[in-house]
Amino acid sequence: MGSSYIHFNFTPDGDKTTASLIGDVPRGVMLNQPPIFLGGQGGLVGPLRMGYGNVVAANSVLRSDFPEDNKLIVGKTHSARTIDVRPGTYPNLRRIVGNNIIYIANLVALEQWYRHVRRPFLEAREFGDLIFSGLMDTLALAKEERLKRLRMLAAKAQRPEHGAGAGKDGNGRNELYERLGEMEGIFMSPPEDDLAGRSRDDFLALAGKLEGAGGADYIETIQGFGAGTSAKGTAWLQEIVDTLCGKVQELLPSLNMFGR
Repeated sequence: MGSSYIHFNFTPDGDKTTASLIGDVPRGVMLNQPPIFLGGQGGLVGPLRMGYGNVVAANSVLRSDFPEDNKLIVGKTHSARTIDVRPGTYPNLRRIVGNNIIYIANLVALEQWYRHVRRPFLEAREFGDLIFSGLMDTLALAKEERLKRLRMLAAKAQRPEHGAGAGKDGNGRNELYERLGEMEGIFMSPPEDDLAGRSRDDFLALAGKLEGAGGADYIETIQGFGAGTSAKGTAWLQEIVDTLCGKVQELLPSLNMFGR
C-alpha cells in the first residue's frame, strides 16, 4: 500500500455499510496468492471487492468492484459538475447489500478455517486456547458490526408507500427491512455440522494430520500444501461462502444480488 491511501467508509446518508473485501478468504488463507498493490495518494469507496495480483495506479480513487485478478487498474477522474441531490435514494442498493453479504460470508469461512485448521497450531502454544477464544470473539464482533450497519441501512432505505423512495428496487428495500432478522440468523446461529462438510472432509483428508506440536510451523505447513490440496481447501471455503449467499438470496429475491 502506497502512502496516504484512504478507505472511504462513510456516506452522505450517514451509513457505514462500506466493508471492502480486498482479496478473499477461500484463496487468501492458502498463503499462495500474488499481492495486491494499492498506489499512493489514492483510495477506495466502499463497499468494494478486488481480486488478487491487481496493481492500482497511484492517485486513483476506485468506486466499483474489480474481482478479476492480475490487472493494472487506473482510476477514472470525474469531470466537474453540480447536480441535484436526493437523500436516501440508494441507487446502488443491490450492490451495497450484496457486497456486505459476501463480506460476512467470508468471515464465516474464516471462522471455519480457524476451527478446523488453525486451531491445532494455536493449542500447541502457551495460552493457545485463550488466543483461539480471542479470535472467535473478534470474528463474532466483526459479524455483529456488519449486521448492525445493514440493520441501520435497511431502516433508512425502506420504501415509503408513496414518494421519491418508491423506485424499481422498492420491493427489495422492503424485503431487506422485513427479513433482516432471518438474515441475521443465517450468520449468527451456530454453523451447521454439514455446512460444506463433504468438501471440508475431502480437504482435511488430503492435508493430513494438522498438528502444531513438535515445532510444526503454521505458515510453513500451509505453504507446503500441494496445488491439489490448496485447491480442495479453497473449494471447501468457497462452498461455505456460496451457500450462505444463496440462503440470503432466497430471502431477498427482489434484490437479485448475485444474478441467481
